[in-house]
Amino acid sequence: MESNNMEQKSPESKIPRGGKGAYYIETFGCQMNVRDSETAAGLLETLGYEPSQSKETADLILYNTCCVRDHAEKRVFGNIGALKEQKDENPNLIIGVFGCMMQQKEVAEKLYKRFPFVDMAFGTNLLSRLPSFVENAQSGARTLAIEEDNIQIEDDLPSIRTGKVNAFVNINYGCDNFCTYCIVPYVRGRERSREPQAVVEEVKRLVSEGYSEITLLGQNVNSYGKDLTDASFAELLSLVSGVEGLRRIRFMTSHPKDLSDGMIAAMASLPNVCHHVHLPLQSGSNEILKRMNRRYTREDYLGIVQKLRAAMDDVELTTDIIVGFPGETELDFQDTLDLVERVGFSSAFTFKYSPRKGTRAAVMEDQVPEAIKRERLGRLNALQERKARQNNEPYVGKSGIVHVEDCDTRGEPVCYGKFSNFKMVYFPGQPELVGQYVPVTITGVRKNSLIGQLEDKTHD
Repeated sequence: MESNNMEQKSPESKIPRGGKGAYYIETFGCQMNVRDSETAAGLLETLGYEPSQSKETADLILYNTCCVRDHAEKRVFGNIGALKEQKDENPNLIIGVFGCMMQQKEVAEKLYKRFPFVDMAFGTNLLSRLPSFVENAQSGARTLAIEEDNIQIEDDLPSIRTGKVNAFVNINYGCDNFCTYCIVPYVRGRERSREPQAVVEEVKRLVSEGYSEITLLGQNVNSYGKDLTDASFAELLSLVSGVEGLRRIRFMTSHPKDLSDGMIAAMASLPNVCHHVHLPLQSGSNEILKRMNRRYTREDYLGIVQKLRAAMDDVELTTDIIVGFPGETELDFQDTLDLVERVGFSSAFTFKYSPRKGTRAAVMEDQVPEAIKRERLGRLNALQERKARQNNEPYVGKSGIVHVEDCDTRGEPVCYGKFSNFKMVYFPGQPELVGQYVPVTITGVRKNSLIGQLEDKTHD
């Protein structure tokens, strides 16, 4: 479904068609949204726009929205409301909102009506049409557009990469899992995999541009290729691994029910595939996992962890956990704490359950009171903090290769980057090290990271 609502404004108040201006994009949500914002930037620059360092100096402002949590929606509405004064002061300003939140018809229509100074609101599946929406705004018209059907993969859209040392590469889109708490399948559609050669060609282009580390992205990378002939994620890893000059391959996110022995074998055997898996747990209770429609048990999850660690003794695991899901009892929550204790995650994104309209969980009985959710989240975070420190302590005295991501020069320069297995390391260093692979010896630990000392020889 696509709806368009045009409202006339003064054409003289807009940047002339074909004219140049400055754009600013603010992104909410996951790495997939970051990748979409890179594409939006590329499309805007083909129109002659240039990046702005701030909203205040921009001629075009885009918000790329997330709808996974209620908090993100409130933040977006608050940020957009704050732009009214800027729009009043600068009638030339074009304001647009896109992404997953705008793929929800009722939310998009609510925003479009509530903020008449917003020039365009469109769903994530219509990103390729951004140039035409900008042209509408330049001519004085508003656009509201949501596409629910006929979602197609477009491989040839321009992009402006924002990562200094790591580039994101989409391998599949959408999700078929329909977890009862999740809105993603409804806003990003069903799973669609890119052709393997298209992924490989994009990786080759990135390496030729100077990237030596890439992250393969998908709502569920493990299910890659299910809609193709003779393709799997393990096979794709092997193909990408063969790209000359590619030093590190990362990927996220992995669904436990689809993590195959073949994928584990590929990780263990391919020299440039990083030994890190982001493996969302969500709950340690079999009853809650069933209510979530996760389609694995706590025993299944622990079995996967055992296989990963048997194949790679340096593998690190990170996760997502939801507390206070409808029907969660104290015993269910204790099962989650028990599993966190057993696995020892390197880090965890932890959340209170947030009802999302349109999902099955939002109308389930036995919704957990907010005070209980908050108290449980506090206990979970305290446990995870302790386990993260225990996980970090064995690294003290050991050495490894850090791919330097950036350098903080506010005072004595401190560089930071990751080991291959995703451990973040901070160490004294100079900005010229950014992008290099350097040997670092670990001398201490932080809450969620390591402190190190640069060794003499670089590995560039």
